[in-house]
Order: sequence, then C-alpha cells, then structure tokens
Amino acid sequence: MANTTSTTVPMSLASVTLEVADLDAARGFYRDFGVDAYVRLRAAETPSAGFRGFTLALTVTGAATVDGFVGAAMAAGATVLKPATRSLWGYGGVVRAPDGTIWKIATSEKKHTGPATREIDEVVLLIGVEDVKATREFYVGRGLTAAKSFGGKYAEFAPGRPGAVKLALYKRRALAKDLGVPVDGTGAHRLVLGGTAGAFTDLDGFVWEATGAPVPTP
Repeated sequence: MANTTSTTVPMSLASVTLEVADLDAARGFYRDFGVDAYVRLRAAETPSAGFRGFTLALTVTGAATVDGFVGAAMAAGATVLKPATRSLWGYGGVVRAPDGTIWKIATSEKKHTGPATREIDEVVLLIGVEDVKATREFYVGRGLTAAKSFGGKYAEFAPGRPGAVKLALYKRRALAKDLGVPVDGTGAHRLVLGGTAGAFTDLDGFVWEATGAPVPTP
C-alpha cells in the first residue's frame, strides 16, 4: 500500500472589510487618505457605539510622511485623536475616519530628516482582546502562523504574502489607551475579516468569513 501524506494549508488574512453607513463617502475618504488598496468597504447599519476594539496601523518611513498621511486624512474629513508627536518609539499620530474606524500612522524615525512620500511600509490590523495568549492559541489552532509574541501583551501572525495586511493582537484596554479613547464600547465591531479557513467568530466576537481572494495591495 502506498504511503499518503496530508498537507495542511496555512490560514491567512486575505481581506479586511469595514462596514460603513455611507458607502460613497467612505470610498472617497479612503481614496483621498491613500489606503483604499488595503481595505474593502461594505454598506451596513449595524449598531455600534464607543471603542470598536481595533485599529489599522500604517508604518511609514520618516516623520514628514506621517504628517502627510495625517494631513490627507484630516483634509478628507477625519478627526484627530492624537496629534502627531515624538514618543519613546518614534513619531506618530492617531485619527478617526468619518465612518468611525481608527487609524494610527507612525514611524520609528523621530526627526524630520527627509521629504514626505506616499509610500506605506506595512499595514497592521491590531485587534484588542481580553486574553492575548488564549486568542493566539485560538488562531494558531485555526491555521495562522505565529510570528512575534511578547508574553500576554502582544502577538502577531505572519502575513499571507509580502505586502498583505498583517494581523496582530493587543490587550483591549492597552490598545484603547494607546489610541487615546475610552475602552468602553457596545454593539458590532463593524469589521469583517476574510480568511482561507472558513467562516467563524473568534473569542472576542471578531467575525471571519471565507474568501479565496487576497486583499489587494499596491
């Protein structure tokens, strides 16, 4: 009898869909902000109040580029939650899109040493969870490949391919504090994740749907 070997295909984050009340307005905002290639939009009126438990973080090269993205977001209708400032880790700011999604733009560079560009080095979807270790194991059990991990405070997973949105976990309370918003929130996350391992809901209520199409990147 011939030997047979089963191969498990790793799960990956294929798409990030934001649920918005005004689809046309959201399309215009994300186009002008310059991140429309990284997210999908879906019209939805699902009730949601307060902190939705996640943020999308842009890592760029240079403080001037941070200022450029923050300025573009403000010009397109975003509100500033944290002005771009220097910190222990670099330079960055936080804005809230008109649809309510929170975006963080940061760089490890602390000085304005070069010209602003529109280039994005990395996009990370940070979801706030109650138990980082338990949620990490949940996702590993679903097929995600674990990457960096810092005890029970932070964990991230390998992206499906270069340039794709990376998924990371952070303590919910710590994430809200970092973004400068109250931790309380009720209703839907208004976020749907597309994965290659079927539909499910994680330990903190984040919804995944099956998809075979990867999120588009520039």
